[in-house]
Amino acid sequence: MTQPNMIMTPFKPFSINAAGRLVEFQQPAVMAILNVTPDSFYGESRIAVDAKSVAQRAAHAIAQGADIIDIGGCSTRPGYEAPNVEEEIRRVEVAIKAVREVARDVLVSVDTFRGEVARRAVAAGADIINDVSAMSIDEDMRSAVIDLKVPYILTHPSATNVTPEMSGDDLMAVVVKEMACEIEHLTLQGVADIIVDPGFGFGKTVKQNLEILGRLSDLAILGRPLLVGISRKSMLCKPLGLTPETALNATTAANTIALLQGASILRVHDVAEAVEAVKIIRLATVTD
Repeated sequence: MTQPNMIMTPFKPFSINAAGRLVEFQQPAVMAILNVTPDSFYGESRIAVDAKSVAQRAAHAIAQGADIIDIGGCSTRPGYEAPNVEEEIRRVEVAIKAVREVARDVLVSVDTFRGEVARRAVAAGADIINDVSAMSIDEDMRSAVIDLKVPYILTHPSATNVTPEMSGDDLMAVVVKEMACEIEHLTLQGVADIIVDPGFGFGKTVKQNLEILGRLSDLAILGRPLLVGISRKSMLCKPLGLTPETALNATTAANTIALLQGASILRVHDVAEAVEAVKIIRLATVTD
């Protein structure tokens, strides 16, 4: 198999408009995963739905250097069963309130594919909507994001032309084209702040996920901040014979590959290790 040539891409500063507050990033941001769910794929990421537990986890992540807290009230692991809308809203609202009591100014994103959850989350104090479905599950999500005028994390479309046998240039061409088309649609509909996520683990084989990781710099053509969420995922576990519980080293290696190709945001379970990766790469590649 011909290996792709990984191209190092310098990090580009970016900003996020959080309810009129412009937050600027001069180095890659670290997004801490905070799941108020009983069934997320990595057991250590699950938190009980109570304010004290959430506040403690959020405070710990922020102390370790997290720039963004990503709250999830519904697992999207393979074979997941979604709670009803009101239960997801309850989980998310409890978590947002607890995080805000710990840190008033930290950026909060909410991981949801439901428009009503997005609306209630923003009303409760969330800044960003992180939608793994690319608006393909709940048709209300599009109007919610347009109405709310909040930054939106666009995951590579769930309804995609990527097929299991696709690889190399063909694979990346499809990913880039599909994301560019959706960015254009959203921009024309008034969504200005779009962050792109190649969707590791969604609708792709392990081989395809690793090829995309090795060619992340191809996504620079989209001209948007790039979020990478590969923390402890099966694309790392399966080829190495690991479990999510033993995949920290593999995650750090993969995050380093992403950072060397211009990743803007790392979405992680392990904040301290991601912050260290950002710092060491900055020390090695940035000159005063």
